[in-house]
Amino acid sequence: MDIDRFKHQHVDILSGIAALRKLTHQGVEDYAVDIAHELKALSAVVTSHLAIEDRILYPSIRRNGDARMADMAESYQDDMKGIANAFINFARRWSSASTLTKRPEDFRNEANTVLKDVYDRMLRENREFYPAIEAL
Repeated sequence: MDIDRFKHQHVDILSGIAALRKLTHQGVEDYAVDIAHELKALSAVVTSHLAIEDRILYPSIRRNGDARMADMAESYQDDMKGIANAFINFARRWSSASTLTKRPEDFRNEANTVLKDVYDRMLRENREFYPAIEAL
């Protein structure tokens, strides 16, 4: 199975997280417009990635006939639901520069948790899940 598209999306997601981290360190209030813009762009990539995984990747792996991979796909999909819901809610809550400006510490605290979870998940997929898929 060719998963290059998924790998490229991971690069985009990790780059978006890095950009948000950099802007946040420079100052949430000073860069609120840029943060909101970057978060919207990241949200679009994450949402697209999740939809493609749910519609194409996971079902394809389940149809493959390898029980171990089917179980792995199911586990990854189930695990991602919580991470995805937290990210989607986070992105909606902080999509406005005015909200960021009013509550910079709340944004920073939530970003540290939510974006770390997404980041860790991308790395885990890159390290464990995608190599297993490619080995099929």
